[in-house]
Amino acid sequence: MPADPRTPDPTASDARSGSGGRGDIAGRRRTALLSVGAAVVLVVLKLTTGLITGSLGLLAEAAHSGADLVAALLTLFAVSVAVKPPDEQHQFGHGKAEHLAALAESAFLILVSGWLATTAIERLSSPGSHEIDATWWAIAVILLVIAIDLTRMIASHRAAERFGSPALAANALHFAGDLSGSIAVLLGMIGVALGWPEADAVAALLVAVLVIAAAIRLLRGSIDVLMDRADQRSVIAVRQAVAAMERPADVRRLRTRHAAGRNFVDVVIAVRADAGLELAHARADEVEDAIEQALPNTDVVVHVEPVAREGGVRETATAAALRVARVHEVHNVDVLSLPGGGEEVTLHVKVAPELSLEEGHEIAERVEREIRGAVASVRGVTTHIEPLRPPTPARAVDEDDGEFERASVDAAVRQATGRGPSAIEMRDTERGRVVLVTILLPAGCTVGDAHREAGRIEEAVRERCPWLADVLVHTEPCPDPDPDR
Repeated sequence: MPADPRTPDPTASDARSGSGGRGDIAGRRRTALLSVGAAVVLVVLKLTTGLITGSLGLLAEAAHSGADLVAALLTLFAVSVAVKPPDEQHQFGHGKAEHLAALAESAFLILVSGWLATTAIERLSSPGSHEIDATWWAIAVILLVIAIDLTRMIASHRAAERFGSPALAANALHFAGDLSGSIAVLLGMIGVALGWPEADAVAALLVAVLVIAAAIRLLRGSIDVLMDRADQRSVIAVRQAVAAMERPADVRRLRTRHAAGRNFVDVVIAVRADAGLELAHARADEVEDAIEQALPNTDVVVHVEPVAREGGVRETATAAALRVARVHEVHNVDVLSLPGGGEEVTLHVKVAPELSLEEGHEIAERVEREIRGAVASVRGVTTHIEPLRPPTPARAVDEDDGEFERASVDAAVRQATGRGPSAIEMRDTERGRVVLVTILLPAGCTVGDAHREAGRIEEAVRERCPWLADVLVHTEPCPDPDPDR
């Protein structure tokens, strides 16, 4: 029996995409056309043989195949519609057309099977009221029908697995029911040939029960998808993917749905309020990539919500300033504790250099209002506006060209730390030469101690080379406490 079309595998690969390429579209249409052709042949065979022999089981199967013919035509139409790309009126695509077809198909099956079950019960309640001619050629026709049912069931099941199509999966499920019903009719015909006339009605009733059960199952699955019922396997896969990230995201809300082999995921994550737009967008991209790797062929929308960063007045004031439009950078944030309680905040804010003084002043006032609204204890805010500098052109300095500066840096670092620098790099800019130094300090020292050590080294280098435009000391932890290493 094929897999339940109500529960497609959310982790299926792109090869099973409900919106695949031209090969997928042609394959799905080819499978649907095969189903239509087979249904026509079966209706003719079953109806003709049933009318000649008087077999209710064959007539039941003919009606069943007739419903399947209508359903196959619906499937062909739905597949043609479902593969259309999103447009202005259908911005999420047309994938649900397949589920609408499956819903209509289940309704057809329930109606036809109800009529067959009623007729079968009437014949069982009136034994001998209908004569059945169980000839050898009728049995041969049923065997041919079984072969056709088996072939198209396998073809539809493989196509449904390959393309992730619920409509084709519904067809495969019905063809499996047809196969079971055809076997039941064969047994009923054999029973009639052996002298039990009621066997045909029993077979017809069994076919009706099988078809109704399959139709109800299909009906539930179609309703679940059309009502956007969440697939718990998708939810678990998304949460596991986010938790497995190098920096797991704080998921505040998660919504998933599935239609025509495609997953749709909406997730809300929390990001520090002072992260900035670019960093927040990069964080959303990381989450989106992780989900798409776990759930291929998924439409992912990540919404970012700012959260207050844990910390004191300085962190809150920084986050508040960065929320103001056209503020590019915030630095040198200081908090002054005033007598009698309360704080005063001073900070530097960088804006575009082409702004007028009036525009810059308006931005500064908005920053001050934003900080006062975020921190109730702040009595005053003083903002220093600076122009945002464009990237500075620079070139690397050759080893021979910076020999004196390198020797001076090496001496200053050895004097301060007892070991040589981990790296020395130099850049020539329009402002002058810039020295970049990397030093190793004990891993257990505090950030404050590391900052003071870096400051002393910068001063020592400037004393030896006062012409340098800038000296930047980068500190890294060294797990080896031996300074002679």
